Amino acid sequence: MLLDVRTYVCKPGTLKAHLDLYEKLGKGPQVRHLGMPLLYAACETGNPNEYIHIWCYKNAADREERRAGLWVDPEWLSYVKKSAELGALESQQNKLMKPVDFFPL
Repeated sequence: MLLDVRTYVCKPGTLKAHLDLYEKLGKGPQVRHLGMPLLYAACETGNPNEYIHIWCYKNAADREERRAGLWVDPEWLSYVKKSAELGALESQQNKLMKPVDFFPL
């Protein structure tokens, strides 16, 4: 299993608008292509403008194939455009990780 751990930071005061836009326009196409995330969460402590999501894949090839489908979906591309227009994102960090043997998912 391969975990795609994504951390995003929004500009102060824009997190709610950013997540609302994602729920309305981005969630549908993303879940359709990637499946349900393992986790989608906003910070309770720490940076109040930060959130993460974690997606599970069989391996790197599975991830590549599913994400390729996402990036040709007109609904996803429309969401990405509207997200850019909103201008809420400040930074993004992605990590690909594997669960350890003694704590399998």
